[in-house]
Amino acid sequence: MSYQEKRSLVSLFSSILIAVVYSAYMLQRLPQADPYSAEVFRYWGSFLLILIPVAIVAKVIIHILFSIVNTISTREDEPSVTDERDRSIELKANTNSLYIFMIGFLLAMASLVVDQPPTTMFIILIAAGVLSEAVGNISEFFFYRRGF
Repeated sequence: MSYQEKRSLVSLFSSILIAVVYSAYMLQRLPQADPYSAEVFRYWGSFLLILIPVAIVAKVIIHILFSIVNTISTREDEPSVTDERDRSIELKANTNSLYIFMIGFLLAMASLVVDQPPTTMFIILIAAGVLSEAVGNISEFFFYRRGF
């Protein structure tokens, strides 16, 4: 398995793990108030605003650890050169990821149109973000495995 394939799998599993652990931690603090109260909106706003830096820091640490473990186990350094194939694969994976997020965003807005509480919209947005990142990582893995 190539370095890029391993990196995609590590990124996929770390993204899912971070989202699940953070959500499990934060859902314990979900306020039991009216779904349209300011307290609920404050909770979901802080949920999203804290998730972003937590995910970034955790992913940086995980990728550093992955690079160290991979270098020790395979005695190979991370490839320092990216060619046109790598860039093309990254662009196609990003395109797939953005399509999924766009669909999730539209579903989140549609949930408000059909009179669902705002909590539903926030849950769909968070799920769309996690799912779009997972689809991007899976796409990248698939494209490297397929050879383009």
